[in-house]
Amino acid sequence: MGKNREGFRPTEYLLFAAVTLAVLILCVCLGSVWVPPGEILGAIRDAVMDAVRGGNSTPGGVAAPIILSVRLPRVLCVALTGAALSLAGAAMQGLLRNPLADGSTLGVSSGASLGAVLVIAFGASIPQLGSVGVAASAVAFAFASLVLIMSLAYRLDYSLSTNTIILVGVIFSMFANSVISLVVTFAGDKARNIMFWTMGSLADSTYGNAAALLAALVVCGGVLLLSARELNAFAIGEDNARNIGVNVRRVKLSVLVAVSVLIGVCVSIGGTIGFVGLVTPHMTRMVVGPNHRRLLPASLFTGATFLMLADLVGRTILRPRELPIGVVTSFVGALLFIYIFYSTRKEG
Repeated sequence: MGKNREGFRPTEYLLFAAVTLAVLILCVCLGSVWVPPGEILGAIRDAVMDAVRGGNSTPGGVAAPIILSVRLPRVLCVALTGAALSLAGAAMQGLLRNPLADGSTLGVSSGASLGAVLVIAFGASIPQLGSVGVAASAVAFAFASLVLIMSLAYRLDYSLSTNTIILVGVIFSMFANSVISLVVTFAGDKARNIMFWTMGSLADSTYGNAAALLAALVVCGGVLLLSARELNAFAIGEDNARNIGVNVRRVKLSVLVAVSVLIGVCVSIGGTIGFVGLVTPHMTRMVVGPNHRRLLPASLFTGATFLMLADLVGRTILRPRELPIGVVTSFVGALLFIYIFYSTRKEG
């Protein structure tokens, strides 16, 4: 199958999908107990067949409960979170024409964390909504944070330069983190859970969490993927994009809302997981190029693969002690952030 005028190569994404699936199986296999791939596939097959027959029997095999109740939902949530954060980062970088744009560097993740922490600490939610209230608060604060940051950056610098946006994002992150620290002070017995949650962790993920992430990724990710042509037009500037027929205001609003929802849902389930949306789109761009019709779909796979490997390192490198996934991604991402920053400055 040859490539068309858009440079789309279906074989590339088959390769990306195969690598992602292989890493997913590896992450389910590895842990405190090694489980052979054949046993994993057998347990999943038995569970699916039992669900189709409408039964409630327990799948056979000693490791089946570990696979189905602990590892599989966790790995699925990690993969979906990585895909969502990577796609959001790639879209933000295209919209702002800024290779350093990301939910963590712009302060959006900190804003979403603040919204979720307020609900967790003080229970300021509708009882019937439960965890949905945490997600709704995180999404609302993520969008409000993004609007505030971009507004302040525009007031300071009408050209919305990279340095101005990053500076405002860092300042806002410091402010949001200071408020979170203040909230933790008054959180009582919830303080320990909040502190671990703010470092990023998907240890207690469920199939319900995976379903919520998948729904957000299908809806909001679909909006971003359908905006690929417009994001390509933004690469030549907003004025030029407007001149060739792009509805700049509508595209900006739809992308910002979709990104805010994705980041908010991810933060409400897994806490603050930094640098995924910065690192993986940049690495993907080095492989498939800057065309968003290729970059956005590929970022889904690279983000999922990167975060699954980070989670695997976090739960195995100091076994039986477990590192929060956000610590691993921040350590790797900080080093790559320095490299990307100096590379872009050098090119400029």
